[in-house]
Amino acid sequence: MIQIQDLYKCYQNGTVTRNVLNGINFYLEKGDLVALMGQSGAGKSTLLNIIGILDHYDDGDYHLNGVHIKNLSNQEASRYRSELIGFIFQRFHLIPFKTALENVALPLYYQGIERKERYKRAWAMLDRVGLSPHAQNKPNALSGGQQQRVAIARALVTDPPLILADEPTGALDSRTAHEIMALLKEMNREGNTILIVTHSLQVARQCNSIQEIIDGKII
Repeated sequence: MIQIQDLYKCYQNGTVTRNVLNGINFYLEKGDLVALMGQSGAGKSTLLNIIGILDHYDDGDYHLNGVHIKNLSNQEASRYRSELIGFIFQRFHLIPFKTALENVALPLYYQGIERKERYKRAWAMLDRVGLSPHAQNKPNALSGGQQQRVAIARALVTDPPLILADEPTGALDSRTAHEIMALLKEMNREGNTILIVTHSLQVARQCNSIQEIIDGKII
């Protein structure tokens, strides 16, 4: 599913160039559940943003589902990202004035799905993560674990083949983090390919494999 070869990324700050990714090689097969670990500043988030087609890279090759990402126009990249990738964030990024149901349905709106159908799918996905009784609640009426379940439902509602999770348990207590990991593992068993960026060895050990990034290289 993901093939990254000899990938480089640097940032320019005035006359100073900072190399963030230094010849990354990374592969992810369909059905994998992989943890990506590394200290702050190692390049984890940069790599995740590139995989998620949210950032450009300077050199190297990145193929997602056989498509060479660097060759995509901005419009093609946006469409490809919408169709193939679901994102789960540490801070949830739910819209505070919308209900759980409306938050989950939002990606379907951007895909042009008719209103009745998108709410039907959103409800089914909330039910899948155990939150259909809270469908009409807004985020401030939900616990941290419930908000993360809404975020997971939102990531899955378009049925993307790839899920990118950036510290999905980082803002949660240990019990809730365990519940969220159990849910992600269940989703993986049902066929979703998942890449988790985490600082937590406890989280990483629940994945099928662990990759570590140090100074912009995967070791």
